[in-house]
Amino acid sequence: MALLIAPSLPSLIQGGMGVGVSGWVLARAVSSLGQLGVVSGTAPDIVMARQLQLGDPGGHWSRALRAYPRPETSQRILDTFHIAGGKDPTAPFKPTPMLGPESPWSVAELTIAATFAAVYLAKEGHSNPVGINLLEKIQVAVPYVILGAMLAGVDVVLAGAGIPRQIPGLLDALAAGHPAEYRIDVTGSDAFPIRVDPSRFHGPLHRPQFLAIVSSHVLAEHLARKASGRVDGFIVEAPVAGGHNAPPRGPLQLDASGQPIYGARDTADPTKFSQLGLPFWLAGGFGHPGKLREALALGAHGIQVGTAFAFCQESGLDPALKSAILHRAHLGRIGVTTQPFASPTGFPFKIVQLEGTLADPAVHLARRRVCDIGLLREVAVGPEGALILRCPSEPSDRWVAKDGLPDACNGRLCLCNGLLAAIGLGQRRSDGSVEPPLLTAGDSLTSLRDFSPDGTPYTAADVIRVLLA
Repeated sequence: MALLIAPSLPSLIQGGMGVGVSGWVLARAVSSLGQLGVVSGTAPDIVMARQLQLGDPGGHWSRALRAYPRPETSQRILDTFHIAGGKDPTAPFKPTPMLGPESPWSVAELTIAATFAAVYLAKEGHSNPVGINLLEKIQVAVPYVILGAMLAGVDVVLAGAGIPRQIPGLLDALAAGHPAEYRIDVTGSDAFPIRVDPSRFHGPLHRPQFLAIVSSHVLAEHLARKASGRVDGFIVEAPVAGGHNAPPRGPLQLDASGQPIYGARDTADPTKFSQLGLPFWLAGGFGHPGKLREALALGAHGIQVGTAFAFCQESGLDPALKSAILHRAHLGRIGVTTQPFASPTGFPFKIVQLEGTLADPAVHLARRRVCDIGLLREVAVGPEGALILRCPSEPSDRWVAKDGLPDACNGRLCLCNGLLAAIGLGQRRSDGSVEPPLLTAGDSLTSLRDFSPDGTPYTAADVIRVLLA
């Protein structure tokens, strides 16, 4: 099989990280420099709504909304969320409606419009490709995020944290202007279809390329043969990568510190990917000088790098948190652990060990459990037969009342609120407290010294310069 897209995408892909960490500012900076900038497709509605409530510094989100093809929707969003000059710093953010499988169109379109705006801004000022990253585990949002990104002309869709077999067919249908169906998993019942119809919008849509994020050649081969549409390539992610990781193959075993044990079966073989005939990029542990050359020698088209970009000046992380991490990385006094049970998804999740964040046991225990974002809720059949949404990170009595197993709540963290707080958008509670942040990164944070030897700020251009040298 001939390579389908290798000549058209660069060798360096910036990872699509967290909630707003890889926002439009970072993606635009990376794409402007000729590499593939990637916008995070996680919670775009909440990120935009809260930025508007902060006054929309620079007027960027408002400008992008004015380009959205349904001006009545744009005006409704601005009327609802924009606060001239920004909200009172002591006031909470206005809640954003939680998206569910049966949400009305007005709620779904907030996600569509926000994704459009983020991609629109990332593509401003240059003609290079821009991508968007999705978590397949956040199934309810997937069709709306993809539609919004395609309306803005996104060039590449990347998806992992699950088996994204439905996404290529969704891209094909939307590009053809046909109504599309995306079936979400329902615990205790058959899958539930979510339907999106691009005919609500005028004009043809460009079909972006699709890169599946995988950890094994077996899954890659399955997707290449049996996905619902064309797969254009793969991101091959190792267990040392930040964010969610694939679970170890076989029975779960933990080391003395409670972290999952990965073995030889969890190490991807690049030669197996080369045999598929599709381009692939290696990810996880490749954000170091010389690693691109190593990846190319293994047959890869390039590398995907997240952590180095996550802490550069253009990323969405709170500047104070970035400064703290860079200082500790300079001193060699920062670590990352892989928590097997922290994420409501059931996937292992990397957590930066920084005091004052949810990684701190005292901070975790002091936080009142609340689920008011709901990105990682699962859809299930409730006690009375109706569809319900539940999350093992919500108050345990509510989880149990929804037929959830009590033990499933043990050790869970609220990734939604923690990741929003990490980009300076943490919710303020009625008692005056603010949601504590949660940081994720790849295993070796001390590698940031490659880009910032003295612990001072560095840019996306610095990352690219070092990695391509």
